[in-house]
Amino acid sequence: MATVELNESNFEDTINNNDIVIVDFWAPWCGPCKNFAPIYEEVSDKIEGVVFVKVNTEDQQALAAHFQIRSIPTLMIFREQIIVFSQPGMLPTEALSDIAEKTKALDMAEVKKSIKEQKPA
Repeated sequence: MATVELNESNFEDTINNNDIVIVDFWAPWCGPCKNFAPIYEEVSDKIEGVVFVKVNTEDQQALAAHFQIRSIPTLMIFREQIIVFSQPGMLPTEALSDIAEKTKALDMAEVKKSIKEQKPA
């Protein structure tokens, strides 16, 4: 599956209407982002059941600010509208594939239970 460019108008729908969304926050001037782009594309073609999206932080500054993106590239993974992974820096192909597969295998009932337990009464 090819990656999809997200902006303020389609971000929420994309997150809400897909089980797993991996977001690459990037910018055109960023060297590591340029190096990471082909890896991200390659993995997006191999992993089924995951939507791979990109957010250009130059064009979508409000989204970058909302998610407090301070370093790019930054990967953020949503599973059932919950951020389950967020990390700055590029990853090698195997690591990105591994994280995507582990996200698919998450027991979301346990994740939601853990979140509920962490919230103050």
